[in-house]
Amino acid sequence: MKRRFRSELAGVLLAVIGLTVPAVAEPDAAKLFAGHCAACHGADRLGGQGPALLPENLGRLMGPRAAAVIADGRTATQMPGFSATLDKDAIAALAAFIATPLPKMPAWGAVEIAASRVIHATAPALDRPRFAADPLNLFVVVETGDHHATILDGDRFEPLARFPTRFALHGGPKFTPDGRYVFFMSRDGWVSKYDLWTLTMLSEVRAGINSRNIAISRDGKHIAVANYLPYTLVMLSTADLSVEKIFEARDKKGNSSRVSAVYQAPPRDSFIAALKDVPEIWEIATDPNAPPVYPGLVHSHEKGMVEALQSSQGLFALRRIEIPEPLDDFFFDPPYRNLVGSAREGKAIVVNLTVGRDIKQLTLPGLPHLGSGISWTWNGRPVMATPHLKEGKISVLDMQDWSLIKAIETPGPGFFMRSHENSPYAWTDAMMGPKKDTMSIIDKRSLEIIRTVTPAPNKTAAHVEFDRYGRHALVSIWENDGALVIYDAASFAEIKRIPMSRPSGKYNVWNKINFSDGTSH
Repeated sequence: MKRRFRSELAGVLLAVIGLTVPAVAEPDAAKLFAGHCAACHGADRLGGQGPALLPENLGRLMGPRAAAVIADGRTATQMPGFSATLDKDAIAALAAFIATPLPKMPAWGAVEIAASRVIHATAPALDRPRFAADPLNLFVVVETGDHHATILDGDRFEPLARFPTRFALHGGPKFTPDGRYVFFMSRDGWVSKYDLWTLTMLSEVRAGINSRNIAISRDGKHIAVANYLPYTLVMLSTADLSVEKIFEARDKKGNSSRVSAVYQAPPRDSFIAALKDVPEIWEIATDPNAPPVYPGLVHSHEKGMVEALQSSQGLFALRRIEIPEPLDDFFFDPPYRNLVGSAREGKAIVVNLTVGRDIKQLTLPGLPHLGSGISWTWNGRPVMATPHLKEGKISVLDMQDWSLIKAIETPGPGFFMRSHENSPYAWTDAMMGPKKDTMSIIDKRSLEIIRTVTPAPNKTAAHVEFDRYGRHALVSIWENDGALVIYDAASFAEIKRIPMSRPSGKYNVWNKINFSDGTSH
């Protein structure tokens, strides 16, 4: 009886409390966004002066990291901190709000792309750069810590220019064949054209809402943009960034897909595109005189016979290559006759681009990062090597039969591997594991690690790039208070250290326009 009385009393007290203590209202995230964020990031969250605030675009900047940026702002950008005006709950609500997908993705087609185009300057006619440095030994350094890029003299290792970029550049810049112009792409889909001879930003256009990477055609006239949102592959003119063509990414059965990457295949005069969600690879001609593409079987070439109906020909002719399952993260052999792509965990597939079919399946556990692979000649045989994202090893493959020659144990799982034709050594990182501060140097002749270096203890060391001649190796300390560390590529002695803000990648003009075997393309 006493116990029942206490229970009833507690219920009455709770009811009284519920009536007398006002409920704490949850922050209205949409209203907060409209009041504090929309002016810069757009009322639709698709971006404006600031970047798009969608989960697809923010990458790892989610949850507590997003809340920290909202509270404290971002240094060297126009993003202010709101900790003085918003309480903790309001900031958390905003962080959750921008991590929520839009109920319906808006259209982003030719009209929207054209309307976004901005012309900053016109490139003058010049026969040489407006500086004395070797224009083909420049480095373009992308600093994602404060969203800037630095143009670095590759002989003196002195900066020539530093300028702000769009938010979160991604996928590596691409250069015209003469090395004068460089194109950047941001996750927000902005493509920017920069004149390396005058050190001037020329023009920009937004080709997608969430983009993965870009590729430039062999003749330097066309840029392809791979988009996650919308599901498109966009062709732009490199002259003025106008839209030339938009491919809706659908397989031959009509199923739609994200476009995970696009690459230039110079000997084939084409782009190769990877489709994320359907088992197809696309080859798109960049030759105005490309032959017809036939989607089915073709009859013999008997005189007078109607062979087949072509699906397309000439510039941007589309050839579909059906494969067993969707592939991602390609590596091409030097003749661009074969590609190897990552399939599901522990498996890779070799596709012969000439015959248009898969020819071999490989067992490669540990998630190889094929897009960062390099190639060279070993004992008279062409080989490629790739780091693994989940295991501390480098796999070396014979590109004649795609057999595994050796698995080189490293201090930890890595992301990048680089070398140069003039260097007997390859450098690789262990940035995906506890030994993230350690770089391993592999002798390409013995396939053994002959040296390790630690540019900054306990700080991430990653992404090596060689200069034009292979004399120096540049290593990034991948931190907001990071640096670029220049090593003698033969003695491994440190030559110079340049403070930079999270230098995520550096790209040598000569190595890129000549498709060096020691760097990614």
